[in-house]
Amino acid sequence: MTNSSCTSVNLKLHEHKILPAIYAFVVIVGLGGNGLGLKSMLQKKKKLRHINLFLLNLGVANFLFLLTLPFLSAYYFMDSEWIFGEAFCKITRFSFNLNLYGSIGFLTCVSVYRYLAIVHPMKAMGRITVTHSVAISVVVWLLVSAQSLPDIFFSKNSPNKTEKCYHTTSDEYVEDYLKYSVGWTLTGFVMPLLILLGCYGHVTLVLCHANTIKEVVKKRVSLRLLFILILLFSVCYIPYHIFKNLSLYSRVLIKHRMRPKWDKGVFCAHQISRGLVCLNSVLNPLVYLHVMDIPAQLQQLLQRFHVNVIPCYCSVLASLAISV
Repeated sequence: MTNSSCTSVNLKLHEHKILPAIYAFVVIVGLGGNGLGLKSMLQKKKKLRHINLFLLNLGVANFLFLLTLPFLSAYYFMDSEWIFGEAFCKITRFSFNLNLYGSIGFLTCVSVYRYLAIVHPMKAMGRITVTHSVAISVVVWLLVSAQSLPDIFFSKNSPNKTEKCYHTTSDEYVEDYLKYSVGWTLTGFVMPLLILLGCYGHVTLVLCHANTIKEVVKKRVSLRLLFILILLFSVCYIPYHIFKNLSLYSRVLIKHRMRPKWDKGVFCAHQISRGLVCLNSVLNPLVYLHVMDIPAQLQQLLQRFHVNVIPCYCSVLASLAISV
């Protein structure tokens, strides 16, 4: 992506037209997908398994963010004029961070539990209880909150324009924010990513030597989940963290009168990645569908429709034909 490919017109079009449209899409599809997933889990709350507890928390994190998107959509649609006050601006950005890093944390927990169930089934069986899963969920929320909390102490508006609501901070504090962002990226994103890759790498090696039908089925299920998680990280998380930190570094250089040649390209890519990262609330329900075997439930529903409704419909048509 060259500097000339990211003009101010394109940036304005993306920030004030495309980004609000993406937010509106995410709200509609995200609320529907996460709502169905949470409803299905709550209907089976008596049989709530360890992984389902993590998925339940994942859904809660998504809802916290989805409820703030209409306000962000209005903000960008109105040429970036924030009318809801600085306190609510910080709450909105904090909710975004809780969703982002809470999602990464709970997806990592799902991966670790899948790893233990497949690679060390005898050791894990009976030793990991629902109480342990609840405790781990609380720890994840505390860690994510501790990582996200410093963000609200950074200024979210320009000294001359109080109606702004920056997703990072103003130029005055950008150097400190870059240090914070790099550390945040390493602990909140890179470490969970390495854990996830390690778990599924070992699982893949173990299941490649599968001999029984049960092991082959486990292999297919695990590889499908691995594909979904790779899709999530590749589309939503990796571009956002790379271009966010590069954009902050570019702003630091510009502050010291050293504008890099790649500034416009990185800034444009960062704006696009901000839209992509929001799609995690749309793609997360794919994990629900896979882990909870909702496709099988849909198939059963279609089979019932085929057995009960279609024959009845055909008999009605036949009786109408006879009467005619």
